Parts: sequence; structure tokens; C-alpha cells
Amino acid sequence: MTKNDFRIYDTPQQTAEAFGDYLMEEAAKKEVFHVALSGGSTPKILFDYLATSYAESDVWSKMHFYWGDERCVPPSDDESNYKMTKERLFDKTPVPAENIHRILGENDPAEEAERYGELLLENMDVNDGLPVFDMVILGMGEDGHTASIFPHQIELLESKNICDVAVHPDSGQRRVTLSGPVINAAQEVIFLVTGAGKKQKIEEIYNQNGDWKSYPAAHINSVGRQFWYVDTNAVEGIV
Repeated sequence: MTKNDFRIYDTPQQTAEAFGDYLMEEAAKKEVFHVALSGGSTPKILFDYLATSYAESDVWSKMHFYWGDERCVPPSDDESNYKMTKERLFDKTPVPAENIHRILGENDPAEEAERYGELLLENMDVNDGLPVFDMVILGMGEDGHTASIFPHQIELLESKNICDVAVHPDSGQRRVTLSGPVINAAQEVIFLVTGAGKKQKIEEIYNQNGDWKSYPAAHINSVGRQFWYVDTNAVEGIV
């Protein structure tokens, strides 16, 4: 990670808007654009912005939406990443229903991880046995996790599966997540991270000190491009 990997903005709103513009510009360049979405607070701002500023864009028709991870809950559950995205983005834009590929959180987790992995292989170009996303959007938790790869399951970074079942370290809630190799196979990986709560982990990853090796986010190294869209609170005094 170097200074050039960061795109820094004053506020979470400005960060989300800048990335939203970039996302739509990149999608417009391709005939079909496969993107994995993230949950969390900053993506809420992102989706609200896209629904307002790009409500009538013709780019939506070429975008196919997936998720980097999903909680094992029904799509009507307030904890569902799909539900949040549907309410804030899909319900307000002309995204074709057939372009939305949700993780079925209501199904058996192991069976769903296998099904979703097969779906990705069917829908995308494959390289060395891995589906190749045009873009994977990631967040980072205050424990350094990304997607649903947590420090206590850091072995998922090297999983031979396309998708895996992860377990939240505190709640025990199960989740379906992309494996590390699939994330790293993407043509582009974007970390969308805001807030002072993330600053310590970013500092340790940036300077490779402390417990940085135990943070899954530190081990995401896309074969393509990789950027961190952040606000000043997340990187003040670091970059």
C-alpha cells in the first residue's frame, strides 16, 4: 500500500459521491459490467447518491450486481445487505431484475455458498478456475475484516472455494462470503472506508506494523487495479 493507492475526500458524503461517479464511468466503458457490492454505512450513502444522480442512466442495463458477502437471513430482514441495496438503489433505478444476483441468505449456508459460486462461474469470464469480476467493492471493519473474512478465519483468504461460509466472531451469525482468491482475481478492487474508527487499522496496514498481518483487509492484493476511497478522518496523519 502506497500513498498513490488512496483517494482522499473531506467527508463520507464526498467520498461516496466521488466513488459513485467513478463506478458509473467505469461501467459505461464496457458492454457488460459485473460488480460485487458491499454492505455498511458508507454504501448506504453511495446508493442514495446513485439513486438520485443517476436515476435515469442507461448504464444500469449493462451492470450486473452481486454481493461480496451476505448475512444468512431472509431478504426481508433488516440485516440483509440485499434488502438495503434494494430499498436504496434498485427500487429507484431502472436496473433490470435479471441483472440482480443476490445471495440467498434464507437457504442452507453451505449449499448456498456452493450454488452462488457456480452462478459466478457461469456468469463471468473465468481465469485459472476463478470468476473475474470487473470490480469488487469492499469495506473494512474495525477489526480489519473485509467481506466476511474475519481475523479468526483468515484461512479463507487462501480458500480453494469460490464462496465460503463465514462465522461472525461475536454473534456466531453465519454468512456467505467471496473467498480471498476470488476477490484478488478481480480486474479492480475498491475499498470504501470512512470514519476515525478505521484509522488505527489503516495505519497499521499502511506502515506494516502492529498486528497488521492478522487483518484480512491487509492481504487483499488485486491482480488488477486497487484503490482506497477514504475520508480524511480515516487517514489523517497517515498518508
